Amino acid sequence: MRTSTKTFLSVAAAGSLMFSLAACSPAAPSSSAPAASSSSAAPAEKAKPLAAIPALTGTSTAVKLDASFAAALESLKLTPGVVGTAALTDGSLIFPISGGKVDYYDPAKDYRPFVQGLISHAGSGFSLTAGETKVDLTNFTIDPGTSKLYGDVAVNGETAAKQAYIFNLDGSTLKPLQAAGDTAVLEGTRVLISDTAAGLLNKTFKTDAVKADMLVGIAKITVNTK
Repeated sequence: MRTSTKTFLSVAAAGSLMFSLAACSPAAPSSSAPAASSSSAAPAEKAKPLAAIPALTGTSTAVKLDASFAAALESLKLTPGVVGTAALTDGSLIFPISGGKVDYYDPAKDYRPFVQGLISHAGSGFSLTAGETKVDLTNFTIDPGTSKLYGDVAVNGETAAKQAYIFNLDGSTLKPLQAAGDTAVLEGTRVLISDTAAGLLNKTFKTDAVKADMLVGIAKITVNTK
């Protein structure tokens, strides 16, 4: 069946809105791993999304590391590194988007959250090393309905937590959407360390210097729109 221009634009709009709206949405109180975003005020019959991207195909989430975070790592004698398919280029950690889906519902209706889905970054992550202790944070999953990023945590190769709540995503400084060919780019979301991650890192590295809401950097998310 022929894909109409109207349908394509709806899908592209969903791709852009899912990040901007999700990044500004309030975080849920739970820190457990996401199975999938679901409605907290669902009507008796499930609403139909205005637009959807049923299968995300890339490309990446990049985080430009803030100078204050780099200074904090240096003061703690922590050395950052990359894991799997991640890259560290020009001061930015880059994590390929490996999959996921997003539905966008009418925000004027009662269905909440109105941006739902998951954005996966399987097979990549970054590490923090101090002496003989190495912490790997990998397999990131963004829940756009809660503005939370989850990930697996391993210490010296041993699993410490699966899909723990690692980062909070604050979109209050998000820049307008930019189109680049067949991709959409959203830049400006602040990436902050969660209280869960702060506790894990402090316990592992025997310090109290890692604070909740510490600024890690600024995110730049690039997604395919078709």
